[in-house]
Amino acid sequence: MIRIENLVKTFGAKRAVDGISFGVERGEVLGFLGPNGSGKSTTMRMITGFYPPTSGRVTVGGHDVAENPIAAKRLIGYLPENAASYPDMTVESFLGFTAAMRGLDGAARKRAVGRAIEMCFLSAVVRQNIDTLSKGYKHRTCLAQALIHDPEVLVLDEPTDGLDPNQKHEVRNLIRELGKSKAVVFSTHILEEVDAACSRAIIIDRGKIVAQGTPNELRARSRLEGAVTLQADGATAEKLSALGRVEDFAGAFRIDPRDPSHGPELAAAVIELVNREGWKVHGMYSERGELDEVFRSLTQPDTAAA
Repeated sequence: MIRIENLVKTFGAKRAVDGISFGVERGEVLGFLGPNGSGKSTTMRMITGFYPPTSGRVTVGGHDVAENPIAAKRLIGYLPENAASYPDMTVESFLGFTAAMRGLDGAARKRAVGRAIEMCFLSAVVRQNIDTLSKGYKHRTCLAQALIHDPEVLVLDEPTDGLDPNQKHEVRNLIRELGKSKAVVFSTHILEEVDAACSRAIIIDRGKIVAQGTPNELRARSRLEGAVTLQADGATAEKLSALGRVEDFAGAFRIDPRDPSHGPELAAAVIELVNREGWKVHGMYSERGELDEVFRSLTQPDTAAA
C-alpha cells in the first residue's frame, strides 16, 4: 500500500532524509523510530504529499504521490505532529466539517462522525468546544479526523503524544486493531510502543535507515540477548569468564554470550558449571534483549556505552 524508493529531502545544505526505501503492506503496523531530528516527520510529510521529495518516489495504493496526489490522498488518513484544529468548534462540529471535506454527506457523514467518536473515546466531550479540552482529548479529536473517512492507509505522527497512560493503552489497542485491515505507519520515540502495537519497526538516524525488522528481530541485536544472570554462593567471575564476558552486580554475575544466537547454549553451560562446582544457587535467569539498548547503540554509537 505504501512504497518508498530512494527518498531524499534536503533543506539547503541539510540532508534531512537520505536515500531511504521501504514498504508497508495492508495488515501491517510499521513503527517508525528515531531520535528527534532523525527525519521521521519529514518522511511522514512526504508520504502524505505535504512535502515534495527532492528526489525519489512515494506511491500510495499504486498512485504516485507527486504525479497523482488527489488519488493518493483519498486513501490516506493523516495525523500530523502538533495537529491543528478549530478551537471555537465543538468536537462534533469539527468532525462533521472534516467529514464534509472528505466528500461525505447526509447519513454517511453522520455515520462517519459517530464511528470516529466511538473509536477515539470522545463521547464524553462531543459537545465541548475544542479549546476547552485537555491536551489528551484535543489529540484524540485530531486522531478522529484522520479516521473519519475510514482510510486504507494511516500515517500517524506521534499518535500517543500528550496522552495519559490509560489513553495511551486505548490508542495502542486501536492502532493494533486498525492494522489488521489497513496499512499503518506511525512515528514514535517511545520504544514500548513497538511491542504494544507494531508488527515491524524501522529505526532511522540522521536521515538513514539503520535497522528494521520485527520487534523480536531488533531485540535479538541487543548485546543482552541470551545473557545469563546468576546469583550463587561460591560463584566467581574468574570461573564464569570461561563462558563469556562477565559483569559483577554486587554478588550477582551477568554472563554475556559471545554470540547472542548462542544464548540457549550459554544457559546450558552455566548450569553445567554450577553443577560441577557444587554452587548453591539463589537465582538464575536468561536475559531478554532490550530495545532501548539497541536503539542507543544504533543512534548514538559514540555514547551508547557511557
